[in-house]
Formats: sequence, structure tokens, C-alpha cells
Amino acid sequence: MTVTVALPVRNGAATLDGVLGAVRRQTVDDEVELLVCDSRSSDGSQAIAQRHGARVLPIAPERFAHGPTRNLLMAEAQGEHVALLTQDAEPSDDRWLARLLGGFGLADDVALVFGPYRPRPGVDAQTARELERWFASLAPDGRPRIDRLQAQERGLPARELFGRRTFFTDANACLRRDVWRQVPFRDVAYAEDQALALDVMRAGYAKAFLPDAAVTHSHQYTTLQQFRRAFDEWRGLLEVYGWRESSDPRVMARGLRGELGAQWRELGAAQVPPSQRAATLAAATRHQVVRLAGAQLGSRADRLPPRVRGWCSLEGRSSDSADEIER
Repeated sequence: MTVTVALPVRNGAATLDGVLGAVRRQTVDDEVELLVCDSRSSDGSQAIAQRHGARVLPIAPERFAHGPTRNLLMAEAQGEHVALLTQDAEPSDDRWLARLLGGFGLADDVALVFGPYRPRPGVDAQTARELERWFASLAPDGRPRIDRLQAQERGLPARELFGRRTFFTDANACLRRDVWRQVPFRDVAYAEDQALALDVMRAGYAKAFLPDAAVTHSHQYTTLQQFRRAFDEWRGLLEVYGWRESSDPRVMARGLRGELGAQWRELGAAQVPPSQRAATLAAATRHQVVRLAGAQLGSRADRLPPRVRGWCSLEGRSSDSADEIER
């Protein structure tokens, strides 16, 4: 049997060698095919991939889009299970792939399996805390979690299905190719993984989250980059779910106060000195305000002029999102 590990790459040399080396150290009974789609890297990424024995699919940068590029990787894969990574998502140990594959044995209808991110060493404390809290919330007891939609739920508006139950990331995932043939990635520029999970679950399949199938994956953003990343994330939620973050000042204030209060209590419980506690809370306030600003604008991206959308987007995407919004 063959299992494919596939990933899109664009100038990923800084992290790609570590990612592919970790893939090659995986201990599984199946033969592992390594597949890379490279969009004209200029930093030696193709040579790194070939050195690790990867088959490289070259595409022009203007042809890259998150959904279609992953459909290309799925179509070219030889394995009936395809694990997906990104160029900076490194498997945390040599059992990562075996754990993902084991997720399909949890139930006959499991079609998507995914695992958490662990922060990279040196990443800022707020980003690390955000990742750890989010993925811990998906499985508070540390056990695998299976989610599916009941038959009567599958026709509900996407907005009513938004939340942890339909959350999915293809930066650390494994898919059944037989299900992908029925339900491929949508031809969307962003949030293709959220759209896939929604479509697959509406088709009657389940997804599984495995807390111990982790990758090391996080970003160190400047303030502007953090705003733009939040803009893109909430724009994706708008396009897939029709979700708009509340603009009610009272709701926003409650959310900010609750987040800062939780951090203050955690710091107190850890007996952090008051001066350090204040500095941490100041950094948390900046982080949350920037994220909130990006979320507000991203939730209303369809109402912004193309030039403004392009400036706000970390990916520079100015296209009108109105046609992609789930109705």
C-alpha cells in the first residue's frame, strides 16, 4: 500500500528541509510517496524537494490558488490516503503519519483526519497561547474527537454550522481519495479547508481530530501582518459560512474583557510578578485589538472596494468575495 504526503511550496527553503526530513523519518508500514507542487520557487526549494525524493509538479505562480492546487495534488497522488502539509508545518515526531492514518479506523465514515499545531520555539507568547488554547478546546479530555452532521442538519444554512464541529485545517491533515473524488476542494482562493470539511460532512461523512498527531507550525507576524492575516481568516469565514463578526461595541468589549481577564487570572495562578504581569497584559491587549480590527473588516470584505481589500489582505487578494459567499 502507498500513502502520499503532499504539499504546495513557494520559496519555502527556510523550513522545507526540516519538514521533508521529518516526513522521511515517519515509521509506517505503507510506502510513502512524497509529492510537492512548486509555484516557481527561486530559493532552491525544488532542489531540496528532489533531494528528499519528492516528485515535483511545477506550476506558474499565477495559477496557484489554495483549492485548485490541492485538487491537483490529490489528483496526482498515488496513495488512496493523502496527508497534506504546508512548507512550514513540520511533523512533531516519527509517528505523526501513523497516527493520522489510524484516525480512519475510528469509524467507517471518517473521511477527514487532522491534528493540532504546536508553536515554533521563539514565537511570541500570545500566538503560542492562542494555538494551544484553540486546539486544546477541540479535545479537552485529550482523546480523539469525531464530528458528523445528522441527516436533518446537512441542509442547514452554513452559518448555522459554523464552529468547532466543522473546523478543519489542511496544514496538518489526511484525506481519503475515494471521498475526495466525490467531494473535491472548492475552487476558492482561501479557506478551502473549511469549505471542504463543510461539504464532506454535508455529504454524510465524518471528520476526526487527533490531539497527538501534531505538527510544529506557527508564524511570527508584525502588527500589520497580524491584522492582514486576521482579515484573510475572517474573510474566509464570510465566504464559506456567510459569517460576520458582531460589530456591537458591547459584544466586542465583553469579548476583550473576558480574554484579558482570563489571562490575568492565569498569570496570577502561575505567580508571575505584577510588573511582568502588566507587560504581558499590555501585549495581550495589543494582540487582541489588532486581531479584532482585522476580523471586523474581514467579516465585511464584500462591502469594501477592491483596492482596500487588496491592501488589507496578507495574500494581496482584491477579488470580489461576494460570489463566493455561502448562501
